[in-house]
Amino acid sequence: MSSGGGGRNWRLVRADTDAVPPSVRRFMARARQRRLRAALPWAVALGVLLVLGGLTWMIYGTPVLGVRDVKVVGTQLLTPEQVQAAVRVPADEPLARVDLDDVRDRVRAIPAVDRVVVRRSWPSTLVVEVVERTPVAAVPAGRQFTLIDRSGVPYQTVADKPADLPLLRLTRPGPADQDTRSGLTVLGSLSDELREQLVAVSVAAPAQIKLELRKDRTVVWGDDTQSERKSQVATVLLRRAGSEIDVSAPTVVTIR
Repeated sequence: MSSGGGGRNWRLVRADTDAVPPSVRRFMARARQRRLRAALPWAVALGVLLVLGGLTWMIYGTPVLGVRDVKVVGTQLLTPEQVQAAVRVPADEPLARVDLDDVRDRVRAIPAVDRVVVRRSWPSTLVVEVVERTPVAAVPAGRQFTLIDRSGVPYQTVADKPADLPLLRLTRPGPADQDTRSGLTVLGSLSDELREQLVAVSVAAPAQIKLELRKDRTVVWGDDTQSERKSQVATVLLRRAGSEIDVSAPTVVTIR
């Protein structure tokens, strides 16, 4: 009985499997394929997310792409080491996390620096391009001289006046100082002939500007208004004799 029953059970199971019609099996296979196709985009998206997450972590969270070199470009008066000291970015700091604006502000705080551009150079270099200030005049400061740029910013003190710079006699040089601005306005208006003979621009007050020329000649300028016109008149009068030329009122000039 037991043996016979076992045979019947086997035939029943075999019949259950073999009894599935081919059309049903094809339907079930297609259903599995549809499920696989539906799951494939999600699997791909998950894989992409995992890859992007790994790359992001590597770029922002590890020293693999960290700062290993600070390249300084454009220095003349300054040394690259002075600029690098102002950068103050830790070694191996992830390059992507470096705050370029902060670096620019720190380098820009160096008095001799006029403009700064900071950029990343992958995989591991921070490039700092500086434009130094260009002196336009030297201001006497005791036995030394302070160099100022076109904006009136004093940025360097030297023992000797550079031969190619005029003197600008001021009390408190600086971009906010009215005397400084007036002196630079006059200096910028001078003709080549006046510049050739110029020794100094003296600004005792905004309306008391004088040019000190070679051979002890003086041009009384007054204030900085009509400077272009005053320059033209003074240039013409250089050919005349006299130790003092007064162009403070350029329509009525005097020579003494």
